[in-house]
Amino acid sequence: MSSHNAAPYYFVPGPSKWPMLGGMSLLLTMIGASAWVNDVSWGPAANIVGVLCTLVVLYFWFGDAIKESEAGLYSKRIDHSFRWSMGWFIFSEVMFFAAFFGALFYARTITLPWLGDLDHKFIWPDFAAQWGNTPAGVIEQFTAMGPFPIPTINTALLLTSGLTLTIAHHALIAGKRAKTVTWLAATVLLGAVFMGFQVYEYMHAYSELNLKMTSGIYGSTFFMLTGFHGFHVTMGAIMLAVVMFRVMKGHFTPEHHFGFEGAAWYWHFVDVVWLGLYVVVYWL
Repeated sequence: MSSHNAAPYYFVPGPSKWPMLGGMSLLLTMIGASAWVNDVSWGPAANIVGVLCTLVVLYFWFGDAIKESEAGLYSKRIDHSFRWSMGWFIFSEVMFFAAFFGALFYARTITLPWLGDLDHKFIWPDFAAQWGNTPAGVIEQFTAMGPFPIPTINTALLLTSGLTLTIAHHALIAGKRAKTVTWLAATVLLGAVFMGFQVYEYMHAYSELNLKMTSGIYGSTFFMLTGFHGFHVTMGAIMLAVVMFRVMKGHFTPEHHFGFEGAAWYWHFVDVVWLGLYVVVYWL
């Protein structure tokens, strides 16, 4: 919520086409992705069209919400609703990553020792119960990913981005718009550099380490966790870029700026998830 003159009632928007169009776009995205991984010729095109349609829907849908806010239609109760909604959304994201961390924990802590015990030596005599070890004759040889140098650099980048975002928030509360924009731009830039390093890391993994999605449970958990986190960094950077342009247009005040706060909550969540990834995936 950003308007100076909040409405005294609870605003209920009229019927909207965006939820239906958003659902159809996401359905097309997932159908395209499913076809793509199964080597169906039209899969990539359908997936790309679905993603583009989803982005268009989000642009106009959030645009409507911004117009309603700037028109003074939102009250304190709407602000509370947005806060609860964002809180539950981030909780759903916590559960999303918890599922992948849980899969990694189960594979490393339970399944791996079980497959390496004496009974299974008769089935796979060359198998060593060591994470990142390649079962002989099962999948192509690969090298496990270490924490240096790119993952450590990326950790420093994200931690710094959390600091720059906090500075921007305090500048907004103090009513210093130019300073807010400057530090928000620095945060978005750090996120973009992070993604650039991750793309380079993936290229290195494929070309030099032979580490792929097909590299057993190590490869699948590595790319699922780091890939989805990278997707969240990208979405968070887009959110912060939109917030930055809204700050430039004067949409937020020191008292009313939940659009900024919601994006900041999301970014800090992404930072915390990366710290878990950095320790569990790259170090342990």
